[in-house]
Amino acid sequence: MPGYEVIGKEEHDAVCDIFDKGGVLCRYGSNQKRQNIFRVDDFEREFAKKFQVKHALGVSSGTGALKTVLIALGVGHGDEVITQSHTFIATVEAIVETGATPIITDVNKTLNMDPEDLKDKITDKTKLIIPVHMAGVSAQMDEILSIAKNHNIKILEDNAQSPGGTYKGKHLGTIGDAGIFSFDYAKMITTGEGGMITTNNEQLFKKCREYSDHGHELNPKFPRGQDTRSISGFNFKMTEFHGAIGLAQLKKIDYLLQRHRENKKFIKDNLLDIKEIDFRDIPDHKGDIGDSIIFFLENREKTKKFLKAWIAKGYITKNLPDAVDWHFAATWDHILYRHNKYKNKNLLEVFKKSNNLLRRAIAIPIFINMSETQMNEIVKSVHEIIKKL
Repeated sequence: MPGYEVIGKEEHDAVCDIFDKGGVLCRYGSNQKRQNIFRVDDFEREFAKKFQVKHALGVSSGTGALKTVLIALGVGHGDEVITQSHTFIATVEAIVETGATPIITDVNKTLNMDPEDLKDKITDKTKLIIPVHMAGVSAQMDEILSIAKNHNIKILEDNAQSPGGTYKGKHLGTIGDAGIFSFDYAKMITTGEGGMITTNNEQLFKKCREYSDHGHELNPKFPRGQDTRSISGFNFKMTEFHGAIGLAQLKKIDYLLQRHRENKKFIKDNLLDIKEIDFRDIPDHKGDIGDSIIFFLENREKTKKFLKAWIAKGYITKNLPDAVDWHFAATWDHILYRHNKYKNKNLLEVFKKSNNLLRRAIAIPIFINMSETQMNEIVKSVHEIIKKL
């Protein structure tokens, strides 16, 4: 957690360079004034190279990336899109924006999509599956891919929270038919806001690019003002600010991942002797980006007591439990009650398994710039609090 910890001279110089070379802030146009420098193009190219994927498209946010891919895949009214109960609300908002119906699975101890529940949620209306790699850890992609293949359903990976993570050697966000990334201020690499779409499908990439740019086809036979178009679109374009900062941050990602993983290992290794805590399941330990340490306590009462004591010591948690309501679909009655499947139902009972896990979870954030002294204090504090429960 997160790239803002290493914002420095590189990002400063990258932004200043925009003004030194024409001051063109928009992605397209003013070629001469900008000295034919296109920073978003450069960011996309370097991102695709780094993540070993054929196509990368920079957009204005991770949420915009989600909606863009959904539209490009033809998702709309009458379709069902399956995602998981533990995700940021944007995943479900993007589905609703297309007119499709969100279908929600429970999560298991990975705190990601439960493949067994996924099987039960598929119908003849299922258009797409969106597994979400939450808090730095991959979903169980082998099982999810197998289920999707058996039903001929496409997969969009929501990788907003795990950039740089892998699953069995493959970069998260490049395993399914498409993936999305977020670069908001709390992410592993940040541009303040911003997002990226990744895919190996050229036609899908072109549709995403067109939709995110009001339908522009970027036809090389015409200037932009006379460009051809065949679909209606929207404006989710990335700015040159995002591109410049993204390039600077991308160069730091290996260091960020290394530090995250080292710090998480140090802390977790010194908590393994605590019998009262049950750590989150991780499908691929090598691919974990080290975002946070998540463990479960015996019941909600002990979790509440732990949190109170943790805060009293001056520490924070990361989404669990402090922002769980923004990351748990059972609390989104303002969205889900619109749909017949969830209308007039107690959503906490519908997602009882997820509720039990999430309400017992504590997520300790990992920072890049933690000193050994600070990490030892965290270890000591966890031991002290658990002992008093």
